[in-house]
Amino acid sequence: MSTHARRLDVLRAIVSDYVSTREPVGSAMLARKYDLGVSPATIRNDMSILEEEGLIFQPHTSAGRIPTVKGYRLFVDQLAELKPLSAPERRALEVFLTDAADIDDVVDRTVRLLSHLTRQVAIVQYPQHVSANLVGIELVPIGAGRLLVIVIADDGEVAQQVVPDFATDTEQIHRLREHFNQQLVGAPLEQVVAQTDVLNDVDAPLLPVATAISQAIAAASDRKVDDRIVVAGTANLARSGVDFRHTIVPVLDALEEQVALLRLFSALPADNVTVSLGRENQHAGLSETAVVAGSYGDETTTAHLAVVGPLRMDYPGAMNVVRSVGQYLSHFLKNKR
Repeated sequence: MSTHARRLDVLRAIVSDYVSTREPVGSAMLARKYDLGVSPATIRNDMSILEEEGLIFQPHTSAGRIPTVKGYRLFVDQLAELKPLSAPERRALEVFLTDAADIDDVVDRTVRLLSHLTRQVAIVQYPQHVSANLVGIELVPIGAGRLLVIVIADDGEVAQQVVPDFATDTEQIHRLREHFNQQLVGAPLEQVVAQTDVLNDVDAPLLPVATAISQAIAAASDRKVDDRIVVAGTANLARSGVDFRHTIVPVLDALEEQVALLRLFSALPADNVTVSLGRENQHAGLSETAVVAGSYGDETTTAHLAVVGPLRMDYPGAMNVVRSVGQYLSHFLKNKR
């Protein structure tokens, strides 16, 4: 084993032990507890070099060493594999979402599950539609001179609008249904919203009701971006209070700033688990935290989920929980359509 590889092993042992015990780690303890294949003297020398490189530091005289942000960063970057979920964790993941009623229930269950499994603060963003095409329009008279306009998209979403005060017979409704389907089916919803020439060929007598239907179709196709974020497990920060230099208040304030969390998510890739540490989070309130984030969704929807906690975090465990929950949530949403 090269000297560099051995020092990485020493760093990994320091991080793992400090995360587990919250106590500074000494060379004698490392020699007893971990099979590093070298003497305590060699470990002390390696620790001195790691300290010179800014990867660990001594919090006070006569104490062992603890990782720096730079040390955590190298530890995370060197992770070769993630710790698998335990059997109870897998069962909890499978059972917890099985009978969810709707997207609100799914998001609520997911954020609570993330917090429970990681013992950190959990954040889940509502799924946001990326793109979808229109596959059908239905016009249904519902009495009292009203017409129900139904817009069906290829991702399974169905939206409805009501046109009031129309006076049109069954044959005219059929003609209008055929007209709008011929003009709009297959078009991306954003194009349907911006439609400008769909009324060009409509007979003059039908133009008023056709205009109202066109406006209803555009309204039903206009998917507003859902910027909602749900947070759970803030009480876990109190249990980790000693891991913050002064107070957890800045972290709590940051978690209440939905815009800040959305900005954090917007900078993340959509296809893997990422870890941002300390000032990498680009928010003063999160400068002493670690954020382990992932994503879920498919070709038509996307959203993020994350856990936030102190730098002294079980990174392999948190990363695997975020990844596993994201994958299961993607599969769940796909099968619910």
